[in-house]
Amino acid sequence: MLYYFLYQLIFKQYGAASESIFYKGLNVFQYITFRTTWATITALIITLLFGGKIIKKLQELNIGQEIREELSEEHQAKKGTPTMGGVLILGSVFISTLLWARLDSLYLWLALIATTAFGLIGFLDDYIKIVKKRSLGLTERQKLFGQLITAIVVWGALWYIANYPWNVSVPFFKATALPDGVTYIGSILYLFFIIFVLLGASNAVNLTDGMDGLAASVTFIAMSALTALTYVASDRRWADYLDITHKPEAAELTVFCGAMVGASLGFMWYNAPPAEVFMGDVGSLAIGGALGTVAILTKQEFLLVFIGGVFIIEAASVLLQIGYFKFTKRTQGKGKRIFLQAPLHHHFQLAGWKEPKIVFRFVIVAILFALMSLSTLKLR
Repeated sequence: MLYYFLYQLIFKQYGAASESIFYKGLNVFQYITFRTTWATITALIITLLFGGKIIKKLQELNIGQEIREELSEEHQAKKGTPTMGGVLILGSVFISTLLWARLDSLYLWLALIATTAFGLIGFLDDYIKIVKKRSLGLTERQKLFGQLITAIVVWGALWYIANYPWNVSVPFFKATALPDGVTYIGSILYLFFIIFVLLGASNAVNLTDGMDGLAASVTFIAMSALTALTYVASDRRWADYLDITHKPEAAELTVFCGAMVGASLGFMWYNAPPAEVFMGDVGSLAIGGALGTVAILTKQEFLLVFIGGVFIIEAASVLLQIGYFKFTKRTQGKGKRIFLQAPLHHHFQLAGWKEPKIVFRFVIVAILFALMSLSTLKLR
């Protein structure tokens, strides 16, 4: 919005040939880096300014977290803490993105729509938990159905509007990033690929959101790495130099990612232990949907394994736990567990680690994964 008003309208009409420092200064609005930086700052400021008010409102509405009975006593003490704080993240991301991005980008609107859709699913889940006092919220089938529809909508928009190339870019293999690469998989197969990426990313973040500051801090790190990757993918000079798929259509996604970085950082102010508010499913599902959608649009799907390494590990621990339990129950008559409890952060908690130590160590691992994702750019 500011791009059109301050650059397209004022600078191009009055400032291009002007000697005024003010008019010439407006020229910076054409640069993605400038607008991304200020989108990050704006989202951070909005979150900090309105966080306290949102928390107070949630308390007035008696929107408190329900805790599953099987969780530890440390978690039971958090019962009643305001939840659904993810609306603060979504609101700041939307406002900041609309202010600083060019709004003629289909990819930008796809990211905003997908993030909103996943957030809506999470909102309904949180609402059911609170109103019906049922800690499990929506059923798994209801959640998956909503996520599936969202994934199909993203695929449909790419099919009918964007003339999207149905190929994948594989890290470490230069040829897969080239226009004539051999990794075209067809539109129908790519639909299943999109479903896998979006459902996997959204549920992985959702599973990670189980300790004060954990999901928000890992999101900040992962989104920071994705912001850098989106920028280099949208810039031909960097894309050619690093031998990655050039996606000029994705340029404005950099602003969106920057806004997500600022919002997650601001949310950490209130979510740091002891948390004053939880993001709830409305936040975690939306963040996961945003990560997955941006990765798809920038051809960085496989790099999500590195970008969101902690999220992947958390999700994998749940799948392994369930799979091993069912296997041993079928073969030995009694289900056995690999971990004390899944997701993995609960295992360490039951092993005697304090919550802040778990969060800090997971953050260190997340930073390592982010650095690994950036290191793959030239390893082709």
